[in-house]
Amino acid sequence: MLKYIRIALAWIFILAIMWLFLDFSGLARTWCGWMAKIQLLPAVLALNILAIAIIVGITLLVGRIYCSVICPLGVLQDGFNWLRGRFGKKTSRKNRFKYTKPQTRVRLTLLVVFIALLMAGGIWAFAAKVIAPYSAFGRMVGSIVAPVYDWGNNLLAAESEATETYTFYRVNGVNAWSMIVAGVAVVTFIVLAVWSFIRGREYCNTVCPVGTVLGLLSRWSVFGIVIDVDKCVNCGKCGKRCKASCIDTKNHWIDNTRCVDCMDCIDNCSTGAISFTRRPAHVKVSSMQLDISKTNASLKGPRKVQPTEESRRQFLVTGAIIAGTAAVATAQHVTDGGLAKLDVKHDPNRKVKITPPGSQSWDNFANHCTACQLCINQCPNLVLSPSTELDTLMMPSMSYVNGYCRPECNVCSTVCPTGSIKALLPEERAMVSVGLADVDYDHCLAASVGTSCGNCARHCPVDAITMVAIDPAHPHGRQRPVVNAAKCIGCGACEHLCPVAPISAITVNGRARHAEL
Repeated sequence: MLKYIRIALAWIFILAIMWLFLDFSGLARTWCGWMAKIQLLPAVLALNILAIAIIVGITLLVGRIYCSVICPLGVLQDGFNWLRGRFGKKTSRKNRFKYTKPQTRVRLTLLVVFIALLMAGGIWAFAAKVIAPYSAFGRMVGSIVAPVYDWGNNLLAAESEATETYTFYRVNGVNAWSMIVAGVAVVTFIVLAVWSFIRGREYCNTVCPVGTVLGLLSRWSVFGIVIDVDKCVNCGKCGKRCKASCIDTKNHWIDNTRCVDCMDCIDNCSTGAISFTRRPAHVKVSSMQLDISKTNASLKGPRKVQPTEESRRQFLVTGAIIAGTAAVATAQHVTDGGLAKLDVKHDPNRKVKITPPGSQSWDNFANHCTACQLCINQCPNLVLSPSTELDTLMMPSMSYVNGYCRPECNVCSTVCPTGSIKALLPEERAMVSVGLADVDYDHCLAASVGTSCGNCARHCPVDAITMVAIDPAHPHGRQRPVVNAAKCIGCGACEHLCPVAPISAITVNGRARHAEL
């Protein structure tokens, strides 16, 4: 039953996380938001000690079950493997794998490179964000599945309108879709599908940084897959069907650093020789410490290999790697949302970029964000969209072309799993200033047309804009807007609703560091 329990839990996690990226009603983030926050890399970047402790504790207890249940990208790879077994050529549906030596040096090298790129930031971090498992899955769902999901919803909404039932309502996810992000998502999907279809879990056990870290930790797991030599008949089925290629059937040994606890081998063993049980102390050892060439092929029992000084050093290295990844988490930033629809506009050249409320500063925002697109997909005000600039490629970018960041909205801060946008209560969000409005009087209608527009002042949600007479001697004459810097929160309502196009006469420049009013 272990296999089917694992499969059921995996289905729950992958469908719930998909719903989190697709839902626009708010139910998903209420019920499933925690699932994004217990993904390892986001938890480390957010310094979510509780989530990290849970993941490390589970791994030290039962091994890499995280990779087969909690990680959506790992579950997706299992899906590709299932398709291969179901619809592949009859001659290759089963018994298509074999034991391979672990690429330990390659895995550790890629992990160190991943951390270095992530810490370097800018365009260098792009490569790291592409292979980050949770973020890669989020981009695939947001760019490939979400447009189809929204299209289907809008078809149902049209039918509801026609029958006047209004069970469904139209949504506009145009801000969440980006050609660049979609291109990266499609390429990632194709590469992962082909790789998994042919090589099983090799991506998890070679490239994935999360898999490498958890693999190192799982060497000390209390429970794991164990082969009973007395019951084994040396049929080799377990090794030929192991998608992680980690079962050495000749020596009755399982590489626990690569085993993802899928339980398939238990299900495939016809003699009951394989079980998930407490691992004897003398088999808790990495394949790096097993000299297979000296192992007797007619092994009568689990080989006793004593821990070495190298094992202790590797344990310290594992801790140092985790600590180094956590050191990346040191910053945050803010971004706005929007609602109204005007003539076609363009973003102004802002002196300082705007980041979402709760991100605190651009450095903090950039250092934490993994470009998973969750905040973009969940933004109800159409303010967030994927950046196309090289130094911030695929990261959330704030724009007031399609809407403005409503003072009572804190959605992005509640869904962000990496800590790039700190959680804010609605009343706290209204007191955070992410930018400051600035008026270009040469383009304002008060000067260019000679009329007192006042649109920005009427729609400012915090009354930070006042219309004052251009000529003090004629207080009832033409007026122009004046911004009160002490009250402005940079929400962008004025910029979004300004009738001047293509660049608004009043624009918002971000704050280097957010201010609390």
